[in-house]
Amino acid sequence: MIPFCDLKKQYLSIEKEMDAAIKKVLKKAQFILGDEVEALEREIAFYLGCKYASGVASGTDALVLALLASGIKKGDEVITTPLTFVATIEAIVRAGGRPVFADVDIETYNINPREIQEKITGKTFAILPVHLYGHPADMDELKEIAQKNKLKILEDCAQSMGAEYRGMKTGGLGACGCLSFFPAKNLGCYGDGGMVVTNSKKIFEKVKILRSHGCRIKNFQSMRGFNSRLDAIQAAVLRVKLRHLEKWIKMRNVNAAYYSHLLSGISEIETPFTRPFVRHGFNYYTVRIKSFAGARDFLMDYLNSNGVSCGVYYPRVQHLQKAYRNLGYRRGDFPISEKLQNEILTLPMFPELSKKQIEFTVNKIKNGLAKRR
Repeated sequence: MIPFCDLKKQYLSIEKEMDAAIKKVLKKAQFILGDEVEALEREIAFYLGCKYASGVASGTDALVLALLASGIKKGDEVITTPLTFVATIEAIVRAGGRPVFADVDIETYNINPREIQEKITGKTFAILPVHLYGHPADMDELKEIAQKNKLKILEDCAQSMGAEYRGMKTGGLGACGCLSFFPAKNLGCYGDGGMVVTNSKKIFEKVKILRSHGCRIKNFQSMRGFNSRLDAIQAAVLRVKLRHLEKWIKMRNVNAAYYSHLLSGISEIETPFTRPFVRHGFNYYTVRIKSFAGARDFLMDYLNSNGVSCGVYYPRVQHLQKAYRNLGYRRGDFPISEKLQNEILTLPMFPELSKKQIEFTVNKIKNGLAKRR
């Protein structure tokens, strides 16, 4: 079976480095925040070209704390995409805000700037683009809209670590960027972890207080906070992996190019689009299946039962989720996002994916589609 993501293979490639880094933390016996986390924060900030970074417990918490540190108030509206993981929406709600959706671009699957202006009201606080699958959102147009309307931009970089927009890495393009270190990410730890990166000292300082129960000084709460601190072992894991990240992203791009080359002659398949001025992170390699009704589900089932792990990111857009019915959206409100949820299919993607595995996957796709032609 070709795995969707092979974390064991990655570990074996850096086993000695990783074991030594973890053993160092165990010997020091400092497990929450501390030197390892501070070192990682400096290294991530430098890598992304930001001044500050604060390690937190998860990518979801990074979004919540970034919103709160940026000054969101109860009832403020945050414009974002319906085609995303639930954490994006969940964080807005947890921070006291109200999600407002704008449809996505049919090529990149990211929020479409041309859909945003009509969503802006007197309550709008920020725009929260998601760099979906690792392709940066159209930050030039988003910045223009934000400046015109005096709004903040907070980047959801959960899937875009190492991706670039006009030579700048995502995370440093708005008021702050929110990173996820979930194990399957481009830069993933061995559990949960996240980080807020920013060029604002004010936001940085507030995130540090919020993540530690609202304390600037231990046991003295200056505000209501959270228990959201990055573990030292996870920081040590990430510091090792960060040294390999550029190599791994190049490997992901090579794999993506080979996939696209082999799939280019299949009329039912639309391969990922990449704008010429971006570097795609390819956290996911997601294609569209444009054929008969139910083609995507048929092909997904066929691949999973014939040795290729694949999935859908995401099978139900957020405005149609039961948990958010109170927002008042209905089927048909965002036609492109709703169309894509029925056509997108994510194939195996990780740096160590071999040419033979890609060839096997593409051959199975051809076989599956041939059965329904």
